[in-house]
Amino acid sequence: MDNLTHSLVGLAAAKAGLEKLSPGTTTLCVLAASAADADIVALIFGGRWTFLHHHRGITHSIVGTLALALALPLIFYLVDLLIARVRVRPRSIKLKGLLLASLLVSATHPLLDWANSYGVRLLLPWNARWFYGDLVFIVDPFLWLILGGAVFLLTSKNKKQLALWLVIALITTYLVVFGPATRAGLANAGLLRLLWITGLVAFVILFKKQSGARWGAKIPVGAFTVVVIYLAGLLIVHSLALRRAEFEAARIANENSEHVIQVAAMPTLANPLHWVCVLETERAAYRFELGLLGRSRSPSNLVRYEKPDPSRSPAVAEAARDSRSTIFLGFARFPVVRVLGEDCATQTLVQFADLRYTEPGSDRGTFALNVPVECPLQRAMNTDEQH
Repeated sequence: MDNLTHSLVGLAAAKAGLEKLSPGTTTLCVLAASAADADIVALIFGGRWTFLHHHRGITHSIVGTLALALALPLIFYLVDLLIARVRVRPRSIKLKGLLLASLLVSATHPLLDWANSYGVRLLLPWNARWFYGDLVFIVDPFLWLILGGAVFLLTSKNKKQLALWLVIALITTYLVVFGPATRAGLANAGLLRLLWITGLVAFVILFKKQSGARWGAKIPVGAFTVVVIYLAGLLIVHSLALRRAEFEAARIANENSEHVIQVAAMPTLANPLHWVCVLETERAAYRFELGLLGRSRSPSNLVRYEKPDPSRSPAVAEAARDSRSTIFLGFARFPVVRVLGEDCATQTLVQFADLRYTEPGSDRGTFALNVPVECPLQRAMNTDEQH
């Protein structure tokens, strides 16, 4: 999930009662909820392919989550101890309370990240296997609205806090109303905008009625209850979508005299009734879209990519040895490849892509990779020139 969602989860958990465990718990909960994304340092110091290699890796594993959950309270405790000695005052931090809060909140990060189709590697450092929940899109405006609205009611006690929430509301509203997804033709864009604006108005009315002071911790507890119900609903809808996807996959594979290896049904932005599906067979990978309602419930936008035979395509085999390709293929759940100019006189372009997100040749950051490979004739000429 995105960092805003993780931060809202941490803040809501604190306001639901964890903040009573110790001074500093609210700050710790917000940090613990997002601490696993400290792997962003790999992007800062190593570039995007190093980041892809490490993202959702050890910091999102069971071992890494426990380590971060224990480290944060200890840091808080040691800083408080140092300040207490310098200022000659009693310690204020309660280590046991911070540990409990940190363990609870830290666990939400890999759980939420597992819930989407990007996945997490829970068993590192022993096993690099990816785990995917395929329940919720990596960014979910409904979670922003539910959790953000709840903590807004409890953390808008002065002008600075109100100004901060206004900025957050303006940015998220811009993304929902005018963002890339709606410009790209989101099927239910009008309904999404209506629900978003209605939700914002409802929370403003509740704020004016001082609901935060009246209901207190019941508000975030209620928000978490709604989130659990929402995710449970997505689990049910996903099971229906996966069943439909498996049926269509069997039909597609049978039409091409192939056998199904694996099928995935993955969520789309803010639309639980529209799913992206990927089918892998022994000879190819397919991607298609499914709508669970409407007149036409048959697959749409079907694409097929033949699996290359490395023995017959030396360009693919050579491109796969590229360090970027090694990282990409270790990440890709449904890797596909397209070769351009394999019979060229100078250079061949090998295009890799993860069919979850895009197709070969598209510009989607780390979800696609183009690797130029010298043709044998050109390589021989270069070798002769060097000698």
